[in-house]
Amino acid sequence: MRQFNERVVLHAIRLHGPLAGADLARLTKLTAQTVSLITKRLLDDGLLTKGDPVRGKVGQPSVPLSLNPQGAYSIGVKLGRRSLDVLLVDFTGQVQQRSGLDYQFADPDVLMPQISQRLKEIRRRLGAERHARVQGVGIAAPLSLGGWQELLGVPVKVADKWRELDLAQAVAGLTALPVTLIKDTAAACVAELVAGRGRSVKSFLYVFVDTFIGGGLVLDSHLRSGISDNAGAIGSLPLGLAKQHRNALPAQLLSVASLLSLERAYAAVGLDTRAATDARALQAPLLPHTRAWLAQAGAAIAQAVQAAACLLDLEGAIVDGSFSRELLAALLVQTDAALARYDWEGVAQPQLLAGTIGSDARALGGALLPLYANFAPDRDLFLKVTD
Repeated sequence: MRQFNERVVLHAIRLHGPLAGADLARLTKLTAQTVSLITKRLLDDGLLTKGDPVRGKVGQPSVPLSLNPQGAYSIGVKLGRRSLDVLLVDFTGQVQQRSGLDYQFADPDVLMPQISQRLKEIRRRLGAERHARVQGVGIAAPLSLGGWQELLGVPVKVADKWRELDLAQAVAGLTALPVTLIKDTAAACVAELVAGRGRSVKSFLYVFVDTFIGGGLVLDSHLRSGISDNAGAIGSLPLGLAKQHRNALPAQLLSVASLLSLERAYAAVGLDTRAATDARALQAPLLPHTRAWLAQAGAAIAQAVQAAACLLDLEGAIVDGSFSRELLAALLVQTDAALARYDWEGVAQPQLLAGTIGSDARALGGALLPLYANFAPDRDLFLKVTD
């Protein structure tokens, strides 16, 4: 019970910011004496820090208590199809260190040594005392890193390596820290749930646009993983009815609404594919190609949102991605316009909202998992499986 109440106090401060003892007692429904005993222990453990006294009109000044950024740390690893990101996150969820690597395709023989090197560098920079406060490593990665090999140009031998590799076990062999594995878009959804719009939107479809588009599903403020940990896999959503012939499969959402599609449009006319993620995407000479992609991507995402709303009665749909905020805004305009072309009779149209995290979402979500596993009152906050 002591540990649970400590977690309740820490979670209240994480959600509401610096709080005095009286405010903590009111929010947590614990007695003032219990809160006083708990906060003293947390201060002694280095998890909380005192702010400057705030003087009111009567009585003793109140002292706000905050999370100590150096009280605990966590590491997030985003292992993507074409890039690696490693973040060190402090107790408040702020990024303290970052490193990245871009590549043509993911090869485990290349990436495992790279991850090992970055974990060692974090340990060196933190020093022994602070590294002892690292709670674990959260890995965010696609469920099938060896999949879609023809579309991505991945050699068969490399794709086979991923099918034979237990990723969580492989990373666990590189560190003494606990290791957690989660689908990359689900990790991004965790970041939005904890540090973004999830604080005010309780049930939403989460859409993340990267090399491939993907998603996550939050119902009643819990991430729903599904029977195979793949809930919210909107990238595989068909964009049409199945035909009678197997060789005439309908296109999937990822084939038109992924950044890969935009990059290929640029490449076809000799333009820099890297512009898909920055401000150049909305400038000449790339703008006409970007507009064409926005129109088809917005229409396809709208179809996914409409279908999800019919099934799940959602409060919102949150769209984010590893590109500029300007391109995200333009994509939301196109998606919103496409949503208006559907018949919503009999179903409530969810709010369409911009994500707040951006390209860090997947690695940040991975890093948040060990922090919440060790300090949140609900250990299953993100991983509650649908009954």
